[in-house]
Amino acid sequence: MEYKVGVISGDGIGPGVVAEAKKVLDHVGEKYGHTFCYTEILMGGVSIDATGEPLTDEAIEQAKASDAVLMGSIGGNTQTSPWYQLPPNLRPEAGLLKLRKALNLFANLRPAYLYEELKEACPLRDSIIGDGFDMMIMRELTGGLYFGERETKEIDGVMTAKDCLTYNENEIRRIAKRGFDIARKRRNKVTSVDKANVLDSSRLWRKVVEEVAEDYPDVTYEHMLVDNCAMQLVKDPKQFDVILTENMFGDILSDEASMVTGSIGMLSSASLNDTKFGLYEPSGGSAPDIAGKGIANPIATILSAAMMLRYSFDLDEEASAIEQAVKQVLKDGFRTIDIMPQDESEKQWVTQIGTKDMGNKICERI
Repeated sequence: MEYKVGVISGDGIGPGVVAEAKKVLDHVGEKYGHTFCYTEILMGGVSIDATGEPLTDEAIEQAKASDAVLMGSIGGNTQTSPWYQLPPNLRPEAGLLKLRKALNLFANLRPAYLYEELKEACPLRDSIIGDGFDMMIMRELTGGLYFGERETKEIDGVMTAKDCLTYNENEIRRIAKRGFDIARKRRNKVTSVDKANVLDSSRLWRKVVEEVAEDYPDVTYEHMLVDNCAMQLVKDPKQFDVILTENMFGDILSDEASMVTGSIGMLSSASLNDTKFGLYEPSGGSAPDIAGKGIANPIATILSAAMMLRYSFDLDEEASAIEQAVKQVLKDGFRTIDIMPQDESEKQWVTQIGTKDMGNKICERI
């Protein structure tokens, strides 16, 4: 089979980690008889430098013409980069918001999984970790505060900023259904996170989730306030299977969950629409401080490519082959600098390698 993959290498460490993901995909293609055809798409800082915009209409059309899009990272140092002297609508992250909206990517999936071999990197006590945890954060991605009306103006001599948080029942229902569907493929539990004790939007969220739950009698569900959920993620992460929540809450909670695993460099993500199309990217940022040094961890991007095979191309066996190869590389003791053990006594059992070598080691084990 032939698959058209749009590639947004982006900024910072993006090009380096994406190159390794493509290397792994090509290796999978050789072994299983697939061809992946790549189209480079400009977005983020590199697009600003080339076109003056973080995302052009041409780039959107290129993405739409693809079967799926694999992305690295965008953005730079917010303190020193000239990109952040521009108006907000022309900064790198504006391109990502525009792309999500243009492609109707309303469902963001972020797995947070603790590898047995990386338990020492988890900041939580062994008594909390137990035998590990495996959760999926399902975040609504195209509504809420990030896409509401906003303005900053002077009112009675005082500068005042306003951001509007809006959700309608259809937006909530479609992400809730996707969350319950994913739970059926996992451990049949949904934790719906809101702030229903304060926000009208959350009270509507809770009402619609309860209606959707009636169609999934085999899936247990619970409601949890977002502040409590933030505490529970560090108190008892094993309790969670699928966390279903709105845009801003999901943004914050998924970053918290990523650090509980020990390194954001290990976590993949997928953003899906109503079809098989998806945008696949690592959960971490562009890390401009280590860009070009060849030390960035490519595993999150490689696992994002595995998610692409599973969710957009229905290539479950090939996706599992990548995931198992990653586990084997870790079991064999290879680490990038971000997942090296802190305990000196543990370092003698592992070998530190760079970005390209990690990609090579994973290919060797597929």
